[in-house]
Amino acid sequence: MKLKSINPATGKEIASYREMNLDEVESILLNVNSSYIKWKETSFSYRAQLLKNAAKVIQDKKEDLAKIITLEMGKPFFQAVAEVNKCASVCHYYANNAEKILENQIIETEASKSYLAYRPIGIIFAVMPWNFPFWQVLRFAAPALMAGNVCVLKHASNVQGCALEIEKIFHDSGYPKNVFRTLVISSKYVKNVIKNPNVKAVTITGSTPAGKAVASQAGAVLKKTVLELGGSDPYIILKDADLDQAVSACMTGRFLNTGQSCIAAKRFIVVESILEDFKQKLIVAIKLEKMGDPFDKDVTIGPMVNIESRNEVHRLVNATIRKGAELLVGGKIPTTKGAFYPPTLLNDVKPGMPAFDDEIFGPVASIISAKNEKEAILLANQSQFGLGGAVFTKNLKKGEEIALNQIEAGSCFVNDFVRSDPRLPFGGIKESGYGRELSEAGIREFTNMKTVYIK
Repeated sequence: MKLKSINPATGKEIASYREMNLDEVESILLNVNSSYIKWKETSFSYRAQLLKNAAKVIQDKKEDLAKIITLEMGKPFFQAVAEVNKCASVCHYYANNAEKILENQIIETEASKSYLAYRPIGIIFAVMPWNFPFWQVLRFAAPALMAGNVCVLKHASNVQGCALEIEKIFHDSGYPKNVFRTLVISSKYVKNVIKNPNVKAVTITGSTPAGKAVASQAGAVLKKTVLELGGSDPYIILKDADLDQAVSACMTGRFLNTGQSCIAAKRFIVVESILEDFKQKLIVAIKLEKMGDPFDKDVTIGPMVNIESRNEVHRLVNATIRKGAELLVGGKIPTTKGAFYPPTLLNDVKPGMPAFDDEIFGPVASIISAKNEKEAILLANQSQFGLGGAVFTKNLKKGEEIALNQIEAGSCFVNDFVRSDPRLPFGGIKESGYGRELSEAGIREFTNMKTVYIK
């Protein structure tokens, strides 16, 4: 079987890759586990130097790496460069901070000495998506490697060029060959990898159904999982919000990466007293977006990842309109080649409509009217998802109260769009998953938190 990379802007095949067979996969896992025995005993300073080497390789090759991203999944090139730069930043963060984060924590007891230690656990198996093909991998791998673990990657089938290039980055940075490996496999082998006794934990970023399948398979063999899954993030616009600031954040939060992000702003919940003003400003902003060749420096909306995904987004848009929503902008499949879908705005979206209840993974924003602040919060939480959320208000005390205590999400921002940052924990609740990536919480997820007691 061949795994194919297709340029979504043109529909042309970039490359095909022979899928590894099960014997090859088992051999790699055996070799990676053998490397773990030595790797876990290396010093933090040694691991940090290799991770800094990786950051330099990434920065030195950033335009070449960004080109692979754009070719394989269609991200506008300037955004792909930003993604690559972010990968270097997460390497520097963990190279500089991992040792302190994982230092022993003394706990006073009746013992002469007692403490909590963070020890590596072995092979971490990652099932990663195509939408941020470098960032999603580096944000799991950098902390895992610094903690003394080893890594095996199963990337999305359409970004094998990215997957193999990431493996090469680690090898070119001086890492032993089998400390990080890419498995060129389709999803049919995921269960076999999870069941392998040398694999100790699994992390997945992807859809909620995919996360449930992985969690079920890992649970059957008692292996820890971290799940970063779908989202339908609400952005609440209160009556005292700075509308220009709110519109700018909503635009970036919704249309970055052509709207193909779990953490994208998907539901704009607007207090009705300012609804018309917000709506008109948003329409103007959306019409300024430029869709086209992702290598064009002026393009902000590239193709979606493939024709099937584009058609599914269009189906959900039409289903929402049939239930009574109003189409304000976009919503038409262009006649040009490629998996393009225009930035689209739906108005008067309500619970029970696909654009409210489901995750539309593309450049589609939904406006939802709320009578007041209380109803806006109720609507925000009326979702199966709980990844991120935002609130816009000039009253920072009120904004913080809503963000802290009232929005059901793993992250909630005030007066800004939601995004991940190496310094901040990232993850969700409800059907957006569990566990955390990044920051101190992320590196500790895949460690054995061991109690040591000395009488």
